[in-house]
Amino acid sequence: MDDGPPLSVLLVDDHALVRRGLRELLADEFPGAVFTEAGSGPEAVEKIRNTVFTLVVLDLSIPGRDGLDVLKEFHERLPKLPILMLSVYAEEQYALRALRAGAAGYITKESAPEELSKAIRKVLSGGRYISPSLAERLATTLAGDTCRPLHESLSDRELQVLRMVAGGESIKQIGVLLALSEKTISTYRTRILEKMDMKTTANLIRYALRAGLVE
Repeated sequence: MDDGPPLSVLLVDDHALVRRGLRELLADEFPGAVFTEAGSGPEAVEKIRNTVFTLVVLDLSIPGRDGLDVLKEFHERLPKLPILMLSVYAEEQYALRALRAGAAGYITKESAPEELSKAIRKVLSGGRYISPSLAERLATTLAGDTCRPLHESLSDRELQVLRMVAGGESIKQIGVLLALSEKTISTYRTRILEKMDMKTTANLIRYALRAGLVE
């Protein structure tokens, strides 16, 4: 891997300081690597259409489009492109969804730099990177453990709408951001309430905050 062509890395995060930190860290670990940055979902999609990358480091929470949506589009477009999800959210919130959507690995922003380097080397070699705690969770899921959080019953789109509602967005604002009608968003909200056996939006917001689904 180190003897081949230099890496071409797309760093997707809405914080310039985070992108700079990643760039400096990876430049030390992978000499000669070429970096491209994107600060939003639409910008990342535009970059992927015009440039060939060997690795994408993608933040889950980016403006313009949900990180899982961007991940799915990247994976559909370039299924062999390794995509490492980097997030402020703990693994139990989103890691399994990200892996199912095509991510090659998932680590949190609290991880040590050494873990990031290890994860990148793993996914570049064609493997998947999961932490020991996530591996244990995967085993529990496969074993059919029913003691799972309520939000795990939601589809990715429903979870996205839940996060936006909990983040203070109105039905109208969510519709604009997702390019969907207000009626469709209201239907999603109703479906979420039914699946989670809740009555009001306030219930959803309290749950999302307790579960760490929003910052």
